[in-house]
Amino acid sequence: MKNSGAVLSTTALLVLGYALCSSLLAVINKYAVTYFPYPSLLTALQYLTSAGGVHLLGLAGLLHHDALAWDTVKRFLPAALVFYLAIFTNTHLLKHANVDTFIVFRSSTPLLVAIADTFFRRQQFPSRYTLAALLVILGGAIGYVLTDSAFSVTAYSWAAAYLVTITTEMVYIKHMVTNLGLNTWGFVYYNNLLSLAMAPFFWIVTGEYSDVARASWESLFQFQAVFSVALSCVFGLAISFFGFAARKAISATAFTVTGVVNKLLTVIINVLIWDKHASTVGILFLLLTIVGGVLYQQSTAMPKPSSQPSEEEEAEEEEEDEEAGFLKKSSE
Repeated sequence: MKNSGAVLSTTALLVLGYALCSSLLAVINKYAVTYFPYPSLLTALQYLTSAGGVHLLGLAGLLHHDALAWDTVKRFLPAALVFYLAIFTNTHLLKHANVDTFIVFRSSTPLLVAIADTFFRRQQFPSRYTLAALLVILGGAIGYVLTDSAFSVTAYSWAAAYLVTITTEMVYIKHMVTNLGLNTWGFVYYNNLLSLAMAPFFWIVTGEYSDVARASWESLFQFQAVFSVALSCVFGLAISFFGFAARKAISATAFTVTGVVNKLLTVIINVLIWDKHASTVGILFLLLTIVGGVLYQQSTAMPKPSSQPSEEEEAEEEEEDEEAGFLKKSSE
């Protein structure tokens, strides 16, 4: 009885830790890019914290991750590049738009994933229930865009780029990494380490290095900038741990429900702490998009005649993995 109680307490703490990290992370990243407006450098610091954290925890014997191997690096590199581009566009989206706009576009990804699966992976056309859920998502997203008083071409250009890259990742990453034989922490380690190696190239391409060079030491190391960046890095690593640990401790359905609750908590927290959020009508359309995401997840979780999981279910599982920590900068 005592063991059962201890297990329940541990599970509750893991789920609570994941819920807090996930619901706060998008707001924390928005806070970070507000006072530290260098998205590429911010993500590089997050990659450094996560890769370094996994390495140090591995040395301490608190976790096991796959060691670096050149052959694996070469095979994993395309997946890491797609991952980097997803985070790169996501962070720039948060720089130019509010958190609510990010959540709307993040919640719209099942629509593009379903289209990509149908036309590029030759998957079966979505069922009527799934199609209805996707239309609800589409309606919520369109309604939000039409009522967004803070609409800007720059913000929505980054949003479009984010949608393309995150959809590519969801459809392509599973194909790339399934046969690599990496464990969970090995995936996190490779992803972040290789992304960190790519960062200097994007600093040069975007010209951000010159912006950082021109910035004064006072602006770079002011308290709010340092505090927000440190908080973002810590939460980025924490969500990797809590996300994977919680997923092992609870069922896939419970994990999915937690993910939905996290999005709602993010909206509430964002509205309460500052004025960088959508209008009341925009938030209602945002909630409609989230409802569509819930219906979509329910439709993909419906029992199939075969005992083997369908590719659509596997794709949904991969999306949950990504939400649990691979795309920690984007949060829920």
